[in-house]
Amino acid sequence: MEKISSLEISFIPIQSDDFIKDVDAVLEIIKKSGLDYKIGLMSTEITGDYRRLFELMKRIYEAMNDKCKFEIVAKISNICGCWSQK
Repeated sequence: MEKISSLEISFIPIQSDDFIKDVDAVLEIIKKSGLDYKIGLMSTEITGDYRRLFELMKRIYEAMNDKCKFEIVAKISNICGCWSQK
């Protein structure tokens, strides 16, 4: 059984022509990842294998790198993935 990790991520557009469109693009990447996620008001919590979580952060960075200037605030834990386990 894979060990479940948890990632809390906030994508913050700094210079953007349409910040809502940019945030929606990131949420779409998360939704298509196949990982369990919960979208919150200020961040999104994602659970899964840590390798997939890091790959997801890389995909988000690469997809948005040429679209806007941004910050990504992320916390990752190897003990907080309980809510996604069935």
